[in-house]
Amino acid sequence: MTKNVYPLRRLGLAWLLLMIIPGLLLLTRYQLFPLIDLQSNLATLLYWITSTGTAPYGIATVVFVLLIGYRMMPKALFISFFLAISLSQLSSLALSHTLKPYFKEPRPNLVFLAQQDLPSDAQLSLDSFYQLDKPSRSTAIATALEGLKVVKPEIKFTPRIHQHWQNEVSYSFPSGHTIFAVTLVLTAGYYLLLAGLPCFTLALVTWALLMGLSRMLLGMHWPQDVLFSTILAAFTSGFGIFIVNKLPPFKRYMLEKSIS
Repeated sequence: MTKNVYPLRRLGLAWLLLMIIPGLLLLTRYQLFPLIDLQSNLATLLYWITSTGTAPYGIATVVFVLLIGYRMMPKALFISFFLAISLSQLSSLALSHTLKPYFKEPRPNLVFLAQQDLPSDAQLSLDSFYQLDKPSRSTAIATALEGLKVVKPEIKFTPRIHQHWQNEVSYSFPSGHTIFAVTLVLTAGYYLLLAGLPCFTLALVTWALLMGLSRMLLGMHWPQDVLFSTILAAFTSGFGIFIVNKLPPFKRYMLEKSIS
């Protein structure tokens, strides 16, 4: 089973790489929001990257990765690949939804809007915002953004980012997008490396790195959200891999590989 060590070492390095940027930002207390023009082409690109982790596009992302495995892997390994991704993603989803209401951390964009000297009918209160239901939160964000046009007309948004701010009204910690992306990268990467497909793994790592950056630059998450979500993803991914590798399909694949 020493062949299992190779992908784990490579993925460990990738995992550390994903933690470097949010870790440095946390240590230096530097925030990436507000930094870029949210009406720029860069902001639009970051929006589409972040959308690959947002329902329903996140499902399409998982299906795309599974199709790669289906086309490139032996059947026994693909079954393990499919089961591990399914189990780890369900675990990451449950963890994210459990922790958000526990920590109750407001998002950076909400804190930003609350700090602005908006017209009285557009002001946001951090104390009362999360006591509203989801549609009322979206309405409050939309009203605040209209007020922002009055006091700071130089700050502009693309329509999609404007709508994204209205849609993403839950708590900030942990970052569901980051847990989703890093869990997928670590879980899929383990089996892709076993199958001898390092290029696909590298592409997934790059995508996860950009996902974390997009969440911070678009004002959706703090550096600590991305950092600790990356750490949590190692547990959800490790849980899925550990359970699935105990099952017959993976044992059959490893036996066939050792014989060949």
